[in-house]
Amino acid sequence: MAEQRDLALYSIPAHRAFADALAAGLIRRFGDDPMRLARGLVLLPNQRAVRGLSDAFVRASGGALLLPRLVAIGDAALGEGLAAALDPADAAEPVPPAIVPLARRMTMARLVAQARARAGQPVDAAEALRLAGELSHTLDQLLVEEVPPARLRALEMTEQLSKHWERALELFKVVLDDWPQALRALGQIDLADRRNRLLKALGERWRAAPPAGFVCAAGISSAAPAIARLLRVVAGLPQGLAVFPDLAITMAEEEWQALGPLPPDADGRRPRPIETHPQFQLKLLLERMGVNRAEVTPWRDGGGHDASAARGRVIAEALAPAEFTARWSELPAAARRLSGVRAAVLANPAEEAQAIALALREALETEGKTAALVTPDRGLARRVAALLARWGVDIDDSAGRPLSILPPGTLLLALAEAAAQRFAPLALLALLKHPLVQAGEARLGWLEQVRQLDLALRGPRPAPGLAGIGTHLAGGEGRDVAVRRAAIRGWEGMHALLAPIEAVAAAGEQPLAGLIAALRDVAQALCGDGLWSGPAGRAAADLLADIEAQAPAGPAMIDPALLPQILRLLLEDVAVRPPQGGHPRLAIYGLIEARLQTADLTILGALNEGVWPAPAAPDPWLAPRIRAELGLPGVDRRVGQVAHDLASALGAPEVLLTRARRDARGPAIASRFWLRLEALTGGIVRDGQLEHWARTLDVPDDFAPEPCPAPVPPAALRPRCISVTEVDRLKADPYAFYARKVLKLAVLDAVDAEPSAAWRGTAVHAVLEAWAKEGGLDPARLIDLARAMLTAPGTHPLLRALWQPRLMEAINWIAEETVELASTGRRIVAAEVSGAIDLPGGVRLTGKADRIDRMPDGHLAVVDYKTGKAPSNAAVKQGYNLQLGLLGLIVERGGMAGLAELDSVVDTFEYWSLAKHDGRFGKVTSPVRDGRDPLPADQFTRIAADNLQEAIARWLTGDAPFTAKLVPEYAPYTDYDQLMRRDEWYGRGP
Repeated sequence: MAEQRDLALYSIPAHRAFADALAAGLIRRFGDDPMRLARGLVLLPNQRAVRGLSDAFVRASGGALLLPRLVAIGDAALGEGLAAALDPADAAEPVPPAIVPLARRMTMARLVAQARARAGQPVDAAEALRLAGELSHTLDQLLVEEVPPARLRALEMTEQLSKHWERALELFKVVLDDWPQALRALGQIDLADRRNRLLKALGERWRAAPPAGFVCAAGISSAAPAIARLLRVVAGLPQGLAVFPDLAITMAEEEWQALGPLPPDADGRRPRPIETHPQFQLKLLLERMGVNRAEVTPWRDGGGHDASAARGRVIAEALAPAEFTARWSELPAAARRLSGVRAAVLANPAEEAQAIALALREALETEGKTAALVTPDRGLARRVAALLARWGVDIDDSAGRPLSILPPGTLLLALAEAAAQRFAPLALLALLKHPLVQAGEARLGWLEQVRQLDLALRGPRPAPGLAGIGTHLAGGEGRDVAVRRAAIRGWEGMHALLAPIEAVAAAGEQPLAGLIAALRDVAQALCGDGLWSGPAGRAAADLLADIEAQAPAGPAMIDPALLPQILRLLLEDVAVRPPQGGHPRLAIYGLIEARLQTADLTILGALNEGVWPAPAAPDPWLAPRIRAELGLPGVDRRVGQVAHDLASALGAPEVLLTRARRDARGPAIASRFWLRLEALTGGIVRDGQLEHWARTLDVPDDFAPEPCPAPVPPAALRPRCISVTEVDRLKADPYAFYARKVLKLAVLDAVDAEPSAAWRGTAVHAVLEAWAKEGGLDPARLIDLARAMLTAPGTHPLLRALWQPRLMEAINWIAEETVELASTGRRIVAAEVSGAIDLPGGVRLTGKADRIDRMPDGHLAVVDYKTGKAPSNAAVKQGYNLQLGLLGLIVERGGMAGLAELDSVVDTFEYWSLAKHDGRFGKVTSPVRDGRDPLPADQFTRIAADNLQEAIARWLTGDAPFTAKLVPEYAPYTDYDQLMRRDEWYGRGP
């Protein structure tokens, strides 16, 4: 047994660069002999700390140096790396291997699904995987804190918690009974359990036979019992030392003891510890090590990147427990001054990212200066990286990004989503347009084919499946025929690529491995080997291979519709970190990655509540009372860890704090840490120049809005044909008419659009036309035609579900109204009939009448069906909505096909509205019969003709400009507002 000695315990304060100070101190202590330093071992919290300390040794040595062995032990996920470094092959009792994380989740998901099925609460595979992830997280917390899961059964709950706990305990039987049996069958153990055993065995070996070289545990703040025991052993080794990050050696004893854990009071109740304090975790670590704070001494070495000790004291004061903040008002100004710290408050996250990018870019102007952004907001980090690219600066985000948002991940998700949605247009086009699909020389030709398909799929959704799209492309009429025929040529190749996964998805429930294999094969066919290249591509390939290998351990059968959910869950668990290659003096860190890092300028971004710190995630399985009974950390303890990270980052030589007043959800509240710093200091110094630059960098010096457009095309380009429905557009919004008729710019329907009013109108008109041409006197036949339209494969489900009741009531009304009028001698003579007449000036007027009836007196009636409300008489008197009169003009002048032999007098003009009026659907109105001051019926066509001739003379045969929004109250449509740049001039003065 080695001799006992005083423990070597040290603390490096926050105002010192931890890695540089540690490297300088280790070189001073052990660097007299290069091999002595090389024989040493340094235990660190994570791999980023390993890299940071390596760089610090290089800086401190000034030349060649044999580094000690650097090993990361702080993260439970690094248990296997710890085993490779510290677990000897000849150990007397080898530690069993750890179960692979994905195998663990799959197995746990199967057990959860079986347990829920036994309880009569079956869940699908995706939900089982989600629950397995949460249950595994809770199990890991128990293992890390060395709480036997069997203690869950022994808990005594109050009446209020007993029912909830009984339900939770039913599922926890998976952890208590089924999971241990599964592990025994595999001969494996949990990763956290393996790490605990390795650390325990390591401590016992070192206690019995200390290593020949020095051992230093540095920067570790985890209070896990296994780590605390190992640090106690390290600190007691002959050449051992433990160096804590910013342990508050000088904090008053009363304040230190107030952090807790506190002894029970007279009633046996234990006061809640202040787990949100940045020192609580370190205090708990010392208690579990069995040492007193007085045994810890300051680390005397510095690293050259240090801030002032005065700032460190101000930061510690700002983060003091609430009951000790009353003394702030008595502190002198020097004790409340944050020298070297400035703040920038921006309007929104985009502006905040701009300010941070400017500050990072400015740092590069000083030779050798380093700068780093520390933020938990990965969206802000991505914005900053994108903005720095404008100056050709590449920056690494060491926190990485989820595979689910990187190109290979989004491609796999898009493919799975398209198959699950049976290739609905939006999902299909999102897949086919993905940047990885057909990348390379074939990309341009592929995109042209996809563009043709995009045009053909505009409008309501076709029938489901690849066959439904093929049928949709083979149909159509008019202009649609050419568009769809063009799309068919490319669609045949696309169909062949996608058919394998459709066949697999159509097979119903099946093993997950088969679905993943089909997904991988089709993705390979679409993208080639480029899909699997780069760090993200390799991560995607590895994940799919792992899923295939571990899928048999999970739920036996998977519904293909759940594949997107399952895949997203697993992709989000994979973080892809960039390879080294960014700018050597700039970095972006997450909170964990920033620990022990050093930079001349440290920017702390997104200091808003809900981001820094993030809201404490409630434990879905263990209530706070239960966690306390078990001795698990409270859900708020992470706030204390974040506060410690903040205090450490504030120790940089130069610090910039940033926040945005608003985020995507609305006004944002400053972080509690920001507010504490403001309250103590009376206000952090604002960097007004940086705020100004961020606001104005992309704002032009002079903004000259475009005037209202009023093009004046030559006479040869002015249209000589106009339909009755275009006259209103010409008079109210001449520019929209110009864009449509002269520029030939037609508005495209949205992809997978919900049925618009125009689409519904077209569908109803087609039904009424077919009925009228069959005689128009059989109500039952009209209802049959309407139902056939609603049940057709191409009819949108929303239309079928929501519009069917009102449509059928309106259709019944039309049938009843038509039959009743027929009994008076009125009959339908034409439906959906087109016509045209030539007008003076060489202009041709065209139109299509929904219906023309012959009245009992032999005169004619023009009927226009409206699925909405009919136009008002006020608009007609203003010279608008004269469509009925213009159709009557065409009829009277013999322009309607097949009606020349009939009496040409038109004196009845009616709108048949299918909208709801007075509690029922359907109403007949007329501009020459209804209203307070109806127009004379015998003059209606003449009034319409005069208005038309005036418009023709002004714009079609004249030289008047096509002014945008000339009469805005009769120009409600916004189809061409962007083209006319409406927002730049509308409402402005002359």
